[in-house]
Order: sequence, then structure tokens, then C-alpha cells
Amino acid sequence: MNKQPFKNTTIDEDIAIASRRKFLKHLACGSVLAMGGSGVATAAVREVIYPGQYGHGRIHLQTQPVNTLSRSARSRLFTRQPEVSDSRFYGPANKMLSFEHAHTGDKLKLTYFERGRYIQGALQEINYLLRDYHTDDIHPIDTALLDQLFDLKQTLGVTQPFHIVSGYRSPFTNAQLRKHSHGVAEHSFHMQGRAIDIRLEGIATSTIKNAALAMAKGGVGYYPQNNFVHLDTGDFRTW
Repeated sequence: MNKQPFKNTTIDEDIAIASRRKFLKHLACGSVLAMGGSGVATAAVREVIYPGQYGHGRIHLQTQPVNTLSRSARSRLFTRQPEVSDSRFYGPANKMLSFEHAHTGDKLKLTYFERGRYIQGALQEINYLLRDYHTDDIHPIDTALLDQLFDLKQTLGVTQPFHIVSGYRSPFTNAQLRKHSHGVAEHSFHMQGRAIDIRLEGIATSTIKNAALAMAKGGVGYYPQNNFVHLDTGDFRTW
């Protein structure tokens, strides 16, 4: 798949590299996340992913000195291109989600999709917050699941954060939970980063379930005794 050129004016190489190193250092230290319920984090953008028919393409920061580029390369760099073709993207230009993890206290509020593209830095922060909190294993979260949550938020007309009961679940944790509950599937979508268990403050789980069913997307599990709703990106079904 052809990559869209990065649109920019003249870029100072040293500043671009230093900024990226600083971002990666903060990301590795976890300082871009608000931990322990002490605050809310926003994503720094250093790479974006745009959806396409044959998967995701990436756009990286241009760090090569402009004066070393060929004439055709400079022309492509400075030629303004559309953000994304109309045939590939329909829907809201920006998508924002808020989370609060019920077990770790981590909080996160960010825009993960902007002008037709998924923001890589935001996705990394979401992956971390939705990690297996038992083992600290991290797994990429399906962007379709995030879009499902965004659509649910729009359907309900709410702004409060999703309270996370369970996000990604490692095979080890899944096996341990199966020993104590018959309700845990052996091949759970949680192990693929394709499922999430949620609740919303002030909103009955039955209301969340009904809104999810009205969307008719993926799996919708209703657990009133445990006060949460399960969503996944499998075939539409309910239990």
C-alpha cells in the first residue's frame, strides 16, 4: 500500500530527532500516563496509522535533512495532499475516549483518531492502560473495539469515562480465571485484545446493554450480578 507523504514545512533534523527521543523516553517510563488516579493524560503524536483496504499504513516523522532530498522528493514533501480519500473514510473526523481502570486506578482521556487516521501514540497509551493488570503484559487493542466504544458513547450520549473491569487478558490469567469461573471462555477474545468489560457511572448496565444491542456490532454479554457489560469484535451475538 502506498504511503501518503508527510505534510510539513522545513524541519530541523536535530530538533525532530531530539523530540522523538524525548517522547520515547517518557513513553518507556510510563510518564505519559496518569497513574494511580492522580490525573488525566493526553497523547503526544509522533506517528499515525491510517486505515485502508489492505491494512494499516504508517507515517513517520521526516528526519532526513531537506537539502539532501532529491528534487522530486522535495516536491512530494511540500505538496499538500488530502488527509484521506473519501472512498476510504466516512464518519467523525476526530474520536475521543475516556477510561478509568477499576483495578489499577489509571485514568486516560485522549483523542485516538484524528482526521481519518489512528494516532499511534494514543493507541500505545490505550494498550498500556488496558494491559493485563495481573501480569503487566501488554497487547495491541483492536481499533475496531475502540470504535465500538466510541459508537456506544455516542449512542448513549455520555461524556463520563468508561470504567474498565477487564481489558487485555494474557493466556496465563485467562487459564487461572477459568479455574474459578465457568463464565470465562477458553479462547476468550480478551486474549486477542478484542474484548473489554465495562460499566459507566450513573448508567444502569441494562441501559448499556440495550444501547450495545441496538448497534448490532460484535458480541454483547450482560452480567448484571457483576455489574458490567462485555463487548468484543467477534460476530454479532448476545448472552
